Amino acid sequence: MSDKMTRFNDPIFPPFSDWDPRLSSIACKELLPVETLHENPWFSLRNRGGFYTIDYHLPQVAILPVVNGDSIVMVRVKRPVINDMTLELPAGGAEKGEAPVQAASRELMEETGIFIADMSRFLPMPPIAISSTRVPNLAYVFRVDISEKEFADKHHHDDEIHTVERFSLGDLSAMMKSGRIYVSPSLAILGIYLA
Repeated sequence: MSDKMTRFNDPIFPPFSDWDPRLSSIACKELLPVETLHENPWFSLRNRGGFYTIDYHLPQVAILPVVNGDSIVMVRVKRPVINDMTLELPAGGAEKGEAPVQAASRELMEETGIFIADMSRFLPMPPIAISSTRVPNLAYVFRVDISEKEFADKHHHDDEIHTVERFSLGDLSAMMKSGRIYVSPSLAILGIYLA
């Protein structure tokens, strides 16, 4: 380990300053040598000086959809790797040339069927580390406030999603404690919001 890791790097985000540079560039450039072990259209698996990383080719985004200030929209996602359909917040990767906020709008539409055209409604939240031991970037997080009508008028969602569900803010803490919500990025974002 390098002696350079004596500082603490709290994530930064608008409106307090620019987005954290770890969102758009590899945070561990000093870990050498770098060997690419696998590459596909979405990510590369690399050995960085003995640390195995998953380097996404494009930024990752997550969305916290809040309906009427009293409930949260979550998606039940088909996850064959862990043999479950987990409750998660809408999330995914940006497409080439797509700004993170545009990716958030698109992912919200694809996963929930809720379309929000006004990008200024997507409010930045603190970025999160998806996996601090494997992913050398942070993920963008946005909150968007949705009306009852926008939720009711949602369209079809993509096939990766089993259902789109809504939970009251009062139920979330118990759902997190009991393990009903157990996917770490969603837990982190809900924890930040509820705090």
